[in-house]
Amino acid sequence: MRIFVEVNFMVELSICVGSACHLKGSYDVIEKFKDYVNDNNLTNSVVIKAAFCLGHCTEAVSVKFNDKIYSVEPETVESFFENVVKKHLI
Repeated sequence: MRIFVEVNFMVELSICVGSACHLKGSYDVIEKFKDYVNDNNLTNSVVIKAAFCLGHCTEAVSVKFNDKIYSVEPETVESFFENVVKKHLI
């Protein structure tokens, strides 16, 4: 008897949409993440969520991934994904 198990491991990105991050371009960051995920066929692997203040308002848009807060700008979305997120995908 053979048993097959399908594992569907999804990673979650929470992007701050609070006032300060909104002014710093959180909408653009969300759109860039969505485009990157779609363009790379990762819609079954990545969940993108909006979040209210993550407490790191002084830099760029706050992004929470694996319980760590990062500062991401629209121009750095792709490198952030490549260097931080992608290594956690199965």
